[in-house]
Amino acid sequence: MNEEKKFGELTADELNIGDIVEWSNWNDTEAGWEVRYGIITEVTNEIKAGRLVSVSKVIPINGPATEMEFFTLSLRVVSHSKREELKNEVQS
Repeated sequence: MNEEKKFGELTADELNIGDIVEWSNWNDTEAGWEVRYGIITEVTNEIKAGRLVSVSKVIPINGPATEMEFFTLSLRVVSHSKREELKNEVQS
């Protein structure tokens, strides 16, 4: 069976919970793009506008600690989490 990848799933394959990512927001007062940073808390596939897409939840590093939702495709990896170290910390 030939299964097609969901919208943004190729990008989602590169991301893990705990990774630091960046995205851009338009700043009206400065008339320019601002880069924002956050930590991924969840990556899921959801139906949006009748299409299955990859969605990531992120907690911003700067600003209010309110979880935000993004199309995974709009995020860029800054730093991958160290999965082995996290496993060791959970077991201790």
